[in-house]
Amino acid sequence: MKRIFLFILTNLAVLFVINITLRILGVDHYLDRSGAINFSSLLVLSAVIGFAGSIISLFMSKWMAKQSVNAQIITNPFDPTERWLVETVRRQAQAAGIGMPEVAIYDAPDVNAFATGWNRNNALVAVSTGLLNAMSKDEAEAVLAHEISHVANGDMVTLTLIQGVVNTFVVFFSKLFGIFVDSLLRKNDEESHGPGIGAFVAEIVAQLVLGVLASVIVMWFSRQREFRADAGGASLAGRQKMIAALERLKANHEQSALPQQMAASGISGGAAFSRLFMTHPPLDERIEALRAGR
Repeated sequence: MKRIFLFILTNLAVLFVINITLRILGVDHYLDRSGAINFSSLLVLSAVIGFAGSIISLFMSKWMAKQSVNAQIITNPFDPTERWLVETVRRQAQAAGIGMPEVAIYDAPDVNAFATGWNRNNALVAVSTGLLNAMSKDEAEAVLAHEISHVANGDMVTLTLIQGVVNTFVVFFSKLFGIFVDSLLRKNDEESHGPGIGAFVAEIVAQLVLGVLASVIVMWFSRQREFRADAGGASLAGRQKMIAALERLKANHEQSALPQQMAASGISGGAAFSRLFMTHPPLDERIEALRAGR
């Protein structure tokens, strides 16, 4: 469970930095001289900030993933396991019609893998040492096929568009809330028309809160894409191999714990506070969907 949680955190951080930068530079104008809100300007500004945050996060995704787990890229395979990994990914990438991703191994006891990258021909597929130790080759092949399917389906790009739309509304309503709070704090100051420090603080707080709540939409999207990636993995590696891999993950689920900095294009979803914030559907549902041919 790696990709989406990292993407969301990076996105929130970028939004925060962009907002502060625009405020310091004084270019975030959406109030006219009388202090009235120009909603068209505010919406355009919100969209620029929102999509900039998601696009920057997309381009940073592969680098952030490598840094977060200290992934070791396989450039010259030196043992049978590394050679098998590279050749399996190469074969699956060709079958899926995408460019050869970078292949990496990261040292972690959890049984997991993830894929990320800004486009289908510039991706990263990484597996944990725990997965290589716990799974058979058939099971690991299915996991790799699941990750290749995430790349082939363009999930990161679609996620970026969804996150951009969500960001736009988060920024839009946060700024409106900031203006409202500022008007309450300065209601007796008739000479001042621009937003003050009260608007800035209220806006940032609202943005953080709304950003977390809006992530529910992204999490829902992630859960739907997992079913599709499972189906793609079954097509590339075989349905029974995909089912066996998920059953192995289910058996190891309680011992699996990915770093909390990341989360979603991994093969197994971790525990969450509630269903709304789960990046993955329950493994039982995924297995049932595959057995039903969905």
